[in-house]
Amino acid sequence: MSDQTNKPATADLSRRTFLRRGMLGGGVAAGAALAAPAVLAQSPIVMKMQTSWPASDIWQEMAQHYANRVEAMSAGRLRVDLLPAGAVVGAFQVMDAVSDGVIDAMHSVPVYWYGKSKNASFFGTGPVFGGSATTMLGWFHQGGGAELYRELTQDILGLNVVGFMGFPMPAQPFGWFKTEVNTVADIQGFKYRTVGLAADLLQAMGMSVAQLPGGEIVPAMERGVIDAFEFNNPSSDLRFGAPDVAKNYYLSSYHQASESFEFVFNRDFFEDLEPDLQAILEHGVEAASTANTAFALDNYSSDLQRIRDEFGVTIHRTSQEILSAQLEAWDQLIADLENDPFAKRVMDSQREWVERVTYYELMNAPDYRLAYEHYFPGRLAL
Repeated sequence: MSDQTNKPATADLSRRTFLRRGMLGGGVAAGAALAAPAVLAQSPIVMKMQTSWPASDIWQEMAQHYANRVEAMSAGRLRVDLLPAGAVVGAFQVMDAVSDGVIDAMHSVPVYWYGKSKNASFFGTGPVFGGSATTMLGWFHQGGGAELYRELTQDILGLNVVGFMGFPMPAQPFGWFKTEVNTVADIQGFKYRTVGLAADLLQAMGMSVAQLPGGEIVPAMERGVIDAFEFNNPSSDLRFGAPDVAKNYYLSSYHQASESFEFVFNRDFFEDLEPDLQAILEHGVEAASTANTAFALDNYSSDLQRIRDEFGVTIHRTSQEILSAQLEAWDQLIADLENDPFAKRVMDSQREWVERVTYYELMNAPDYRLAYEHYFPGRLAL
């Protein structure tokens, strides 16, 4: 933990400090407080939590999964006031708002504060060494990622936050295009929406990149500000109206293959809670992660079928030529990023984890495609 001795003596009284002083203070105030302990015990702590998602997006529902579990596990002692993007601050401003205490918590992704430090992308949209999102969430919890994240946010950037990761996202589609794109030459000069280090990656491959919040993507496509885009998943893309502006949807890509949600709390707010409530906020992330995963598999798969069958969109797998070019572009980007000592430490840690863990995963996993094609022949896109 970073040193907190510089906090001003006039800092606002915490909720617990206020209640404790009210109950133990002298005279009538103390008597009144002691006369009504049940009323005090029933007063919930309200946590104002803003997301980076539009109110209509599936991720807002997934954030609500977390809020519901926190409230249930705390028996109502914690109540989550869950707000969509823009309710207090913009989608990309939630980290500053949490650190400054404007809001108590956020539900977002690290790449949305990439403007503070490119190192943010290593915790969601960094180089793909071969590990899946599940592999890299394991790195965060068991491979040293959590301590590196704490070092970046608290020590290097001086942010007054505590953060956790949950929900290993399926690899993100390459995205939506008006025409087929099968070669690297096909994407040259495209004005394309993505975020974080993926922006650097695809610029190196010849695209012109705009970094936009989810709610601004389709309007930008309609106005011709961008020619193509990705966001994250079939359900969000369908709700945004993506099938109305493009008819070629490319799944599978290395540009953002291992992202997770980020649950971040103002450090003063978090540390002022009773230990059991801190534990509920932390481990509630794990509970929501499991719920989010099942919910995503159900909705992403059914919405992908709707995109194909109801909206006439052609579903593709990204070509091997483009995937290979992405890895080559990552190689060049990694070489530049390693000039930053912290970035090099993060990538060294990730490579060590992936080399060991993914060896086990790949050696252990049967060929699921073989089994799928055995029972559902001809279903998969080439």
